[in-house]
Amino acid sequence: MHATEFARLWMRMTKEWKTHLEDALAPGLTEGQLNVLELLLAHQPMKPSDLLQYLSTTPAAITTLLDRMERGGLITRSRDQADRRIVWINVTENGEQEAKRGMEVRERYIQQALDRISSHNQQLLVYLLGKVANTEATVSSR
Repeated sequence: MHATEFARLWMRMTKEWKTHLEDALAPGLTEGQLNVLELLLAHQPMKPSDLLQYLSTTPAAITTLLDRMERGGLITRSRDQADRRIVWINVTENGEQEAKRGMEVRERYIQQALDRISSHNQQLLVYLLGKVANTEATVSSR
């Protein structure tokens, strides 16, 4: 009944979000790179293959993304001392600074959007989005 309106609003919101983030993060960072930096900061060191479980992409796309991040000074790659076939990824100091800046940009943008509604409605929105996001588990368990 409300699916069409929800889809229209969701697509508009996510398009505006992506456009704002890409503009605000440029030139040193992209939204995808910010996501990878956040993962690395939480779990570093990681192998490129470790990223697959978190990102909806291919190994080739991850390699391309990591190549760009390395050229941009956001990450370093190093060979494992015990097994030279293993490559470890770590965040550089520049990468940490860019991740912090990116998270602040995103936080400000989201907070500005949420400030349009009351604190109670913010809580309700988060609760309801959690319900919607868990749709697969709910549908499959029926």
